Amino acid sequence: MVEPRREDVIRCEGIWKIFGDKAQQAMEAVRKDGLSKREIHDRFDCVVGVQDASFSVGRGEIFCIMGLSGSGKSTLIRHINRLIEPTSGNVIIEGQNVNAMNPRELRALRAEKIGMVFQSMALMPHRTVRDNVVFSLEVRGVSEAKRAEVAARAIAAVDLTGWENRYPDELSGGMQQRVGLARAIAADPTILLMDEPFSALDPLIRRQLQGTFMELSAELHKTTVFITHDLDEAIRIGDRIAIMKDGVLVQIGTPEEIVTRPADAYVAEFVAGISKLDLVTAARIMQPLGQYEQENGPQDHAAWPVAKPGDKLNELVDLAVNTDHPILIAAEGQPVGVVSKRALLRGIQGREEGKAA
Repeated sequence: MVEPRREDVIRCEGIWKIFGDKAQQAMEAVRKDGLSKREIHDRFDCVVGVQDASFSVGRGEIFCIMGLSGSGKSTLIRHINRLIEPTSGNVIIEGQNVNAMNPRELRALRAEKIGMVFQSMALMPHRTVRDNVVFSLEVRGVSEAKRAEVAARAIAAVDLTGWENRYPDELSGGMQQRVGLARAIAADPTILLMDEPFSALDPLIRRQLQGTFMELSAELHKTTVFITHDLDEAIRIGDRIAIMKDGVLVQIGTPEEIVTRPADAYVAEFVAGISKLDLVTAARIMQPLGQYEQENGPQDHAAWPVAKPGDKLNELVDLAVNTDHPILIAAEGQPVGVVSKRALLRGIQGREEGKAA
């Protein structure tokens, strides 16, 4: 079966951001001489914020950019809606080059296609929850009746029904963050840009809002770029994760790929403490059925527990503890592989059969 080609909504091509009075001269020297970040600083007194970053985000995908403070992740996300001008490179949204847009086109893009949620919500203190949520619609001239309809729907989506007429200073931090999320989705943008929106919250409230966001994302099918410094958050939320260090995208992959196949020692150190039980799938550790039977002879599978290729290690463990048999992996009712207890233990350790730790 051939999978359909993913439709890219966002495409960033070779984004560089160099800060300093001689940024363009530094960029020309990079093209000519391939200067390092240190050489750019020493020769031009410029700082590299983002270095040759390229990635794409598919429609409906949650793409997490994860890195420590100063890694360049917030600088990078601000190129998407051109809050920051790149020193070099292009941002393409639904086939349109954002860098080539005139001021009117750029305002329309920000108002109609992109919603942004920051760590600090910057809610207007003199406006109620309802009026904060639909402010962008009011600016666009949407009728009062339509604004009321949209506000009710967005406020209900973030579980704030009954708080419509309250003011921001009457709300907790978590509730204010929900208002910010409601404000972003009220405009019905194609793209959500979220810059560490939950990082200032208590762990329990943060996890609750992560769950709310994931439910909304699945329901509304929004294309999202989500910035975080928390790998656990990135793994829970992201369809794919980009690890960023010193302005460079070090690795891009699914959570499973990032954790099981780190690109270098930096990524490996990040993922060292991450549990693989809720992450690694049966498909990753199974042995093809034909190979298993070639090594062990024909098998009667009738008594074997059955799992799917997408089932996680924790689900396989639950099956394995109640049987002495291997686990049969079946796709669409057809046996395709086998997970032995040895392979399951190797998977929990973070190793695959035949590979060293």
